[in-house]
Amino acid sequence: MNIAIKRLNDKAVLPTYQTEHSAGMDLTACIDEPVVIAPHGRVIVPTGLAVSLPSGYEAQIRGRSGMAAKFGVMPANGVGTIDADYRGEVGVILLNTSDEPFTVEPGMRVAQMVIARYEKISWDEVAVLDETKRGAGGYGSTGVHTI
Repeated sequence: MNIAIKRLNDKAVLPTYQTEHSAGMDLTACIDEPVVIAPHGRVIVPTGLAVSLPSGYEAQIRGRSGMAAKFGVMPANGVGTIDADYRGEVGVILLNTSDEPFTVEPGMRVAQMVIARYEKISWDEVAVLDETKRGAGGYGSTGVHTI
C-alpha cells in the first residue's frame, strides 16, 4: 500500500520500519533544539510530517517500549489516532511518568506509527442482548492465575 506523505519541514524524517517484520514505523522528533519534559509533564513533539490516509484507515501513534521501560516516557493518550481526513502535522503527545526530567533530542525516535484498517458501524439498539457464559463478568472476574 502506498500512502501520500508530505514533509512540512526539510529536517523531517520519513517514518521507517527498523526490522523486516516490524508492525510500526518509527516517528522522529522534528525539533531544532532539545525539549525537556518535566517529571509528570507532557509535551507535543512535532514530526514535521502530514499524511493523507485512504478512507477506512487510521494511523495509530504508539509508544516505544524502550522509552517506557527505561525512562517512563510514553504517549499521554495511550494510543493516538490520526484520522483519514486529518491533514495537519502529526505530533506525538509524550508524557513523562518518572520523577526525573526527560530530554527529547532532535532526530530522536519518539513513537511508532501503525497503519490499520477500521470498520464504520451503525448501532442496532435492542432491549435485550444475547446471553453468553461470561455475561456481565468483567474487571478481574476471571482472576489473575492461569491454573
